[in-house]
Amino acid sequence: MFDLHYVLIFYPEIILFLDYFGTVAFAVTGAFKAIEQKADILGVVILSSVTGLAGGLMRDVIFGKYPPTALSDPMYLILSIITGFSVFFLYPRLKKHWGLFLNCDAVGLGVFTVIGASTAYSIFGPNLLLVSIGGLLTATGGGILRDILVNEIPLVFVRELYATASFVGVVVFFILIILSDPVIAVISGLISATGIRLLAIKYDWNLPKVKT
Repeated sequence: MFDLHYVLIFYPEIILFLDYFGTVAFAVTGAFKAIEQKADILGVVILSSVTGLAGGLMRDVIFGKYPPTALSDPMYLILSIITGFSVFFLYPRLKKHWGLFLNCDAVGLGVFTVIGASTAYSIFGPNLLLVSIGGLLTATGGGILRDILVNEIPLVFVRELYATASFVGVVVFFILIILSDPVIAVISGLISATGIRLLAIKYDWNLPKVKT
């Protein structure tokens, strides 16, 4: 059975860096959303932290992993708080580079997808439903909770290929983890989810809606 520690043994710095990167990328979107809603500095930091940490926290709680990774390693919370403060004070300059942050967010989506999927696989084995829940929840949970807290319909439900990109990444990961090597599965799943998300941003791809 696949064990996430197999990857961590050989590539610990890379995996940890990607996880931190994904946390910061998602925290940036939370901070931007809070500023758009005219939140004060506390609201910006809270929404930044919620967006960066909530997906992984919900995954670990549902899967019975205690303490959750985001709490056992304080660096996740520290990075989210620092990101919130940084965006708050540098917002006039940073908003000019929103396109770059969207690209970073796409990479974060891919990272959280494979980390969530691999965590579920290491616990439950080749169960596509649970692996999908692990990947999708980690990748989209923070964004969904972010939008709910500012009283908006979650972005993932109304536009852009976000959850769809994550699901494709999960499926690619799931197939390759069975047929190939864990490292290949992780890299391929990450690239698939990130690539589809980047294409959706560039070409404004959306899922079909009911015409009214």
